[in-house]
Amino acid sequence: MKSIRTKLVAASLSATAIGLSPMLYLAPLSLGVKILCVLGALGLCAIVVYKATESMSQNIQALEVGLLNFKDGEYAATLACSTTDEFAHLCALYNASAQSLRKEKQWLHQRELMLDKVLQSSPDVLLLVNDKNDVVFSNHQARDFFAVNQRLEGLSLPRLLSKQPRALSEVMLDSREGLFTLPQDEKGVETWHLAQGTFLLNNQQHTLYILKQMTRELNRQEVSVWKKVIRVISHELNNSLGPISSLLHSGKIVANQNQDPRLERVFLTIEERIAHLNQFVQGYGKFAKLPTPVFAPIEWASVIAQLKQQYEFTLDMPTPVNLHADAVQIEQLLINLLKNAHEAGGSPRDIHLVIKQQNSHVVLEVLDAGKGMSEQVMTNALVPFYSTKANGSGLGLALCREICDAHGGHLVIQNRQQKGLCVRVIFDGDAGR
Repeated sequence: MKSIRTKLVAASLSATAIGLSPMLYLAPLSLGVKILCVLGALGLCAIVVYKATESMSQNIQALEVGLLNFKDGEYAATLACSTTDEFAHLCALYNASAQSLRKEKQWLHQRELMLDKVLQSSPDVLLLVNDKNDVVFSNHQARDFFAVNQRLEGLSLPRLLSKQPRALSEVMLDSREGLFTLPQDEKGVETWHLAQGTFLLNNQQHTLYILKQMTRELNRQEVSVWKKVIRVISHELNNSLGPISSLLHSGKIVANQNQDPRLERVFLTIEERIAHLNQFVQGYGKFAKLPTPVFAPIEWASVIAQLKQQYEFTLDMPTPVNLHADAVQIEQLLINLLKNAHEAGGSPRDIHLVIKQQNSHVVLEVLDAGKGMSEQVMTNALVPFYSTKANGSGLGLALCREICDAHGGHLVIQNRQQKGLCVRVIFDGDAGR
């Protein structure tokens, strides 16, 4: 700005000097008087030009300050211009631009707040890493997943993964997408899916890691397929058992009329097998058509009393436990688990039912001192129709898992360190409220 104003003053002085030259040359004045006239004229010209450009200088300085505010991302300041020249038009354009940018900044800020809220509330683990492998963003689920009390931002990804299971470090550092399994202590083995994408942010390469818990989703899809299979089997069996039952009734009448004991034995055997098949279909129907849970506070005294009438066990419930769930389904779940514990081969005195509160979760455990499970049996224990018992239907644990899923819970089967089996059911303490 000073350069422009100096150039205007210099140009004015030059023009004044050129204009005075002919007059000074022709005027009959002494040299000293001519010099004084020239100096006086030039000084007066400089003062007039300086005063005339003062308003322009202030306007340009104001525009300069405003543009510096734009550079710093500040759009709240506006310009006040009292002139009606070209600077007034420039000030109006500046103020209109400031207002437009201010609205855009507010809209972007609201979008950032909304995006941050969505990302922080996401059930997936989100981790953004820059080209130096430093974490620049993480959500609440990421901090819970990595079990870090401090903020993850600023931490090195290799350093963060050094304290995690090897399977997780390998898939993230090797940039492998897809499904992988992780041991989760009390929750057993869980299945996760890793997806990642790279993009430019502030002219730097960034990588976004998205970890999604897939255990429950895979279980839900698996159970859904089994339910469809069971419905088809039940439908076909019912269609066949109806006519057979009718023919059996007619055959028994004929056998009674002929008083043939061999036919009576044949029809009695057929009747027993039909009754067994009906019981078989009804058992599978419970699994395929589990009703929606009716959530209410569990009265543990009543549930425990019902269980005590059917099975022997030792109750470990050190403190009162509050759980909102379907009492009938929870009772059926515990009946199935206690039944398996009694059939595991250990002493009934060694069977324990543990009911405890852990932070925001309610944990139910059925412990026995039986033979435990081999790795192959444990892998298939929750699969419908799979059973190691001669007369087992293979639906006991599958029904337990279905009840857990319906309550938003999680079922884990683990061998105990000494001997026997631990079946653990984990419920969210706020579920159903």
